[in-house]
Amino acid sequence: MNSALHYTAPRWLPGGHLQTIWPALCSRRVHGPRPVYRRERWTAPDGDFVDVDFLADGPASAGAPPLLILFHGLEGSSRSHYAEAFADWAREHGFAYAVPHFRGCSGELNQAPRAYHSGDFEEIDWVLRRFQALQAQRGGGPLVAVGISLGGNALLRWAGEMGEAAAQVVEAVAAVCSPLDLVAGGHAIGRGFNRQVYTRMFLHSMKPKALAKWDQHPGLFDRNRLRAARDLHAFDDAFTAPVHGFRNAEDYWTRASAKPHLARIRVPALALNARNDPFVPAWSLPTAAEVGPQVRLWQPAHGGHVGFTGGPLPGHVRSLPDAVGAWLLAALGGRASFEAGPSELPPPRAGLRWDVARP
Repeated sequence: MNSALHYTAPRWLPGGHLQTIWPALCSRRVHGPRPVYRRERWTAPDGDFVDVDFLADGPASAGAPPLLILFHGLEGSSRSHYAEAFADWAREHGFAYAVPHFRGCSGELNQAPRAYHSGDFEEIDWVLRRFQALQAQRGGGPLVAVGISLGGNALLRWAGEMGEAAAQVVEAVAAVCSPLDLVAGGHAIGRGFNRQVYTRMFLHSMKPKALAKWDQHPGLFDRNRLRAARDLHAFDDAFTAPVHGFRNAEDYWTRASAKPHLARIRVPALALNARNDPFVPAWSLPTAAEVGPQVRLWQPAHGGHVGFTGGPLPGHVRSLPDAVGAWLLAALGGRASFEAGPSELPPPRAGLRWDVARP
């Protein structure tokens, strides 16, 4: 039986757009000091590089602590609000923590004639197996992974592709606010307020990086079409799709979506989506009939896109990793389903209103 998670937004933060924008810009992220990272550069199978930020002030005890890996969202990084909040949770709960950057998102343009995309499960597989080997060297501590937005779709796409084999690599995976139906999400972000605010924000960094990629590899794509792109559909049609082997944007969005593969997942998996997420239409969210027995769906009415602020002004975003982390801890305890009562959730913070209800 699926459990349901209910989140109550602060009264001073109404609506999906405010619940998306305010946490990213204004809410507090950590209870302790701001995370300090140590960067490693890994050489990918194609000779390119991937930059990985490890929490430098993580567990100091000997042995092999569990490792939490976070795959960031579109144009995110280890300094995104959610990444720092999860780092704070990991430090508080004795987890090692790492954020592998998708190519081009670590502050330096990668070298290969490619970038990153929402369905890049092959890259996810290589990264996770590299972490698995690293954990084995350190004594074999368990490994769990969280993906935010784009990173969550890619992570669940990997879990679906791997089937039973995923459990040989990770103990559990979680996707937060991920557009699991990329066609629905892609068209939604191209309309109205979404187009005027979020699309412009993303294209502000994506287009210059794509043009710099063309300078590295002249002729890689149609530069004039890229320059003319005014929404993510046009950008993906001109750049992401042709560079990564898709026919066009619709082909990319259709083939990269994790939703059709959720029934094949055989490792404990959580999909958390607010039903007022401006990026992800509620009607496009998966139902219990569309997922495998190991997949848990949390679809609270509020929270926005990677928001879920708790507490008084200016609010705090630690409520998100607190709730997802509680599910991960339950999974590491050998429980494939989350049937927790309130006493099994983290101690409530001031103004925090998470509760678990059973249908």
